[in-house]
Amino acid sequence: MTEDHKIIVIGAGAGGLVAAGRAAECGAKVVLIERGPRAARKLRIAGKGRANITNTADKNEFIAAFGENGKFLYGVFSRFFRDDLIALLKRLKVETKVERGGRVFPVSDDADDVADALEGWIRSLGVEIKRNVRAKSIIVEDGRAAGVDTYSGPVRGDSVILATGGITYPKTGSTGDGYKMAAEAGHNVINPRPSLTAMVAAEPWVRELQGLSLKNVEAKLYKVEDTGKHKLIGRQFGEMLFTHFGVSGPIILTLSRKIIDLVGKVKLKLSIDLKPALSDEQLDQRLIRDFTGTKHFVNYLPELLPRGLIPVFIRLSGIPEHQPVNKITAKERRRMVELLRSLSLTIKSLRPPDEAIVTAGGVYIREINPKTMESRLVSGLYFVGEVIDIDAITGGYNLQAAFSTGWVAGESAGIKIQDLGKPAKQ
Repeated sequence: MTEDHKIIVIGAGAGGLVAAGRAAECGAKVVLIERGPRAARKLRIAGKGRANITNTADKNEFIAAFGENGKFLYGVFSRFFRDDLIALLKRLKVETKVERGGRVFPVSDDADDVADALEGWIRSLGVEIKRNVRAKSIIVEDGRAAGVDTYSGPVRGDSVILATGGITYPKTGSTGDGYKMAAEAGHNVINPRPSLTAMVAAEPWVRELQGLSLKNVEAKLYKVEDTGKHKLIGRQFGEMLFTHFGVSGPIILTLSRKIIDLVGKVKLKLSIDLKPALSDEQLDQRLIRDFTGTKHFVNYLPELLPRGLIPVFIRLSGIPEHQPVNKITAKERRRMVELLRSLSLTIKSLRPPDEAIVTAGGVYIREINPKTMESRLVSGLYFVGEVIDIDAITGGYNLQAAFSTGWVAGESAGIKIQDLGKPAKQ
């Protein structure tokens, strides 16, 4: 044990900053190791640079957003949750606001304000930040964390908080180092893979729609059985975006979590309902009412679709663009209804990890104490954020988990380290 009972935090991301700050508030001496030149690089680009830090959803909705591993977070959310985070930021002079879908952002719409405030907070508490220092492994002696071996030499301490992030956005420093360190310390690591990422489509016509955004649509994802039967995997309502490779946007990213272990192994179809508010019958009746007069098909479609989608829709429908609408047959009309209700794409793959928002997989949750974030295998070793096998849908849930696990890990380590310094009872 070192004389000053030092806590070492690996990774100056959202969770690492909060862990360092809370440990320091508990009176511990803290050293924060960051492999890059700047703290919170991923936080600074979160939410397109606006930082969707949390959500107004209640605790049960938060847990559900993380899927089957969500229950692991009950303990940390009970100790540090949304209102606590907002209060902390307010204390640091960062005001927040709520937008559509319960998403919480800084009033300034600037992620740098959040990152700078947290960095200023830990500096004011005396946390030592070592930049451009890459951790190599966790030093384990007699079953407890005793420091960190870096490529610049060892840093000794009594507790280690691993907050290295996942494998997404590697340019920000999240290159999967934490998984290797955890495994070498004896932990099982669930295969890390990209989650919340865009989908690559087989159909070449998606390139013609690059940049086209659709609102108030419903996307359904299907597994196509060998028999041809379509099995529903998931569905989402909201916004999406066409890209040069396929589709992206909020509802697509959320659905991508459903297929991270299926893509490339089974046939997957994405069906886009362009008119989810109408039934098939209502949609057909609308077309019947509209198809009067001699207006050409191509000139009618702007009443029904975004202009950017019209050329592709005409080709897929098989209806001549200059055909008068009153000459469209019942069979052609049914084909239109089918396309409007199910514009289908074949999903080939997901975009690579460096484009994903979060990582699925990580340190096995049963090897972590959910009340303290401390390892059940190595005393004094704590885990924070994406390095753990937890990941959620979009909307601020993942950042809240990083902040919450960071707070609890920092507090748990800080309290425990102070106990080490107390004289033994006679």
